[in-house]
Amino acid sequence: MEMIPLKASAREKAKANALRRQKKVPAVVYGSVESMTIQCEEMALHKAFQKAGESTLVELDLDGKKIPVLFKDISFDPISGREIHADFYAVDMKKEIQTLVPVHFDGEAPAVKELGGVFVAVHAEVTVRCLPSDLPHELTVSVANLAAFHDTVSVKDLQVPKGVTVMETPETVLATIQEPRKEEEIAPAPSATPAEGAAPAEGAAPAEGAPGAAAPAADAKKEEKKK
Repeated sequence: MEMIPLKASAREKAKANALRRQKKVPAVVYGSVESMTIQCEEMALHKAFQKAGESTLVELDLDGKKIPVLFKDISFDPISGREIHADFYAVDMKKEIQTLVPVHFDGEAPAVKELGGVFVAVHAEVTVRCLPSDLPHELTVSVANLAAFHDTVSVKDLQVPKGVTVMETPETVLATIQEPRKEEEIAPAPSATPAEGAAPAEGAAPAEGAPGAAAPAADAKKEEKKK
């Protein structure tokens, strides 16, 4: 199988931040070899990670010594997005490994195209077990049969190459189709004032300036004069 090449060298005594200012990325290697600290050129590591991800073997050329490794973890600067640290897991090519592999959803679901459904990826990756030489970069599943709302594709639908075992159960749902959300109709707020010509509620005082508003006061004055 073809591996992604990446050159590295033993870590210098300089501090990590000093290495980064020199466009180098500090890293560690562990696994089937004795743990060691190394450094890689930032651009070379960036390109290798873009191609390999965490599911393709990298041939680490450490000062002339070739070590098959996987990117196990990589840290990024929160502002610039640059790689600032990497962990490599050295594999034994004769022993099985267990790692995550991305799922590639192939095609277009008819329920999305014809019904306006929403495609939801429930699991974008699965765990596989295999020899390093059999490790797939990704596993493919067709979504051509997702023709109605709530249709699903599961682990059992994956195209799995020989020598690879998916650790999730066959019934594990990978993706489904949901109905599109309907916009809620907002009812108009009730008017705070009664409609023109409408009688006020029983016991309510007439609005100021409305017919009959001054009548109670005038009647009160007439009664006062009689007294």
